[in-house]
Amino acid sequence: MPTVSDNLNIVKQRIASAAQRSSRPAEAVSLVAVAKTATANDLREAYSAGHRLFGHNRVQALEEHRLVLPDAEWHLLGPLQGKKVLRGVAACNLYQALADIKTAQRIERVLAENGRNLSVLLQVNIHSDGRNGLSLEQVDAFCDEIAELEHIQLAGVMNLAVADANDTQLHSDFAAVRECFESLQKQRFIKDDAILSMGMSGDFEIAISEGANLVRVGRAIFPVIG
Repeated sequence: MPTVSDNLNIVKQRIASAAQRSSRPAEAVSLVAVAKTATANDLREAYSAGHRLFGHNRVQALEEHRLVLPDAEWHLLGPLQGKKVLRGVAACNLYQALADIKTAQRIERVLAENGRNLSVLLQVNIHSDGRNGLSLEQVDAFCDEIAELEHIQLAGVMNLAVADANDTQLHSDFAAVRECFESLQKQRFIKDDAILSMGMSGDFEIAISEGANLVRVGRAIFPVIG
């Protein structure tokens, strides 16, 4: 049975190949190892293999796993409830799912009180399906509001693909998010080297082909056993 290190190497090889097919170097695409199903030993194995960037969609799990790998970089990937903002902000190096102004204002207050800044990604949702995320039409106005918050640093855009989407839809949706991302760059809301976080275990190669420079892969690295 493949080890976590084996899986990690395979995923990184696939990322490198996908990047090269898009005429980009392998190092142009970063990998967040999503630790949702990882054990403490799994995390240590991945870290020993040289990986340093991990993520969680739940605050409590992130807190617990950060104790295992305190020197790693940790991203918080999911919606952040008001009562968990303080803990979430304290636990992560980057928050990938900002999509409403109330959460942004709560994060700003916590950051101001603690004298620190935090990089965030806007979560953009192409489809009106009730999931967390800004519609394409909401993005520019939201960026105007975020620009008024001193301690939140807008670092890019994130998208979560529709479950069970076929390849054609994935290409179309990821391309639309990339166009939104590029528009924000042109308007100087985000930098030229900003993060475009798209793609997970089942679709990250398509995401890379559409411009993703960061992918979030969990089960292909830390499969559920049993």
